[in-house]
Amino acid sequence: MTETIPFPRVLLKLSGEALMGDQGHGHDLITVNRICQEIQAVVEAGRQVCLVVGGGNIFRGMKAAESGMERASADYMGMLATVMNALALQNILEQLGTETRVLSAIRMDSVCEPYIRRRAIRHMERGRVVICAAGTGNPYFTTDTAAALRAIELDCDVLLKGTQVDGVYDKDPNKHADAVRYTDLGYREVLSKDLKVMDGAAIALARENDLPILVFSIHTPGAFKDALSGNGKFTLIENKSKRDAA
Repeated sequence: MTETIPFPRVLLKLSGEALMGDQGHGHDLITVNRICQEIQAVVEAGRQVCLVVGGGNIFRGMKAAESGMERASADYMGMLATVMNALALQNILEQLGTETRVLSAIRMDSVCEPYIRRRAIRHMERGRVVICAAGTGNPYFTTDTAAALRAIELDCDVLLKGTQVDGVYDKDPNKHADAVRYTDLGYREVLSKDLKVMDGAAIALARENDLPILVFSIHTPGAFKDALSGNGKFTLIENKSKRDAA
């Protein structure tokens, strides 16, 4: 794909693991700084940006629940971990000169604003990066689902997922040398082939609301901005029948 993709307002979903770098836990500040520079470049290119970040580098609710912790409590702990990551991203972005606001689905007024849809949109219209924290504010929902939900309700034109690889593959490319990368997919294909892109609820939300998803490598310099311009390596997930009809 080489044409320019007109996505003026975008949501970037980052996993907590993306902030670890080569560490096994927490934040690698060099990695976080590089990711924030990528975000800043997209903002400077004139796009409105919001983020949803996971918390897996600090605490994984699903894993804790599998070990015997009560699921709702584990999920709330995971939500709090996403707030910590949001504050880390905010700190680095503002050091770089990019104005931000952290909006949390769980109220904690002493450290960030509550998530209010109209307020989030107003911040983006004023050129601020909005970082949505604490998932949906409810247990049993992943940050993938939170990302799809926020992208839809904030009228974003596309949801980007920054991953460890440069798109969606038919099998794990880190384990299989013959893995094939898809350049584009339909929502139904993702679900029917059980491709591990995002959880089923997130894909279903995107499909029902015609929200395109771009999957790219968060570790490739410039890939965020390039994907939005139709360059570089990525996988586009959208309503294929609608596109073919056009």
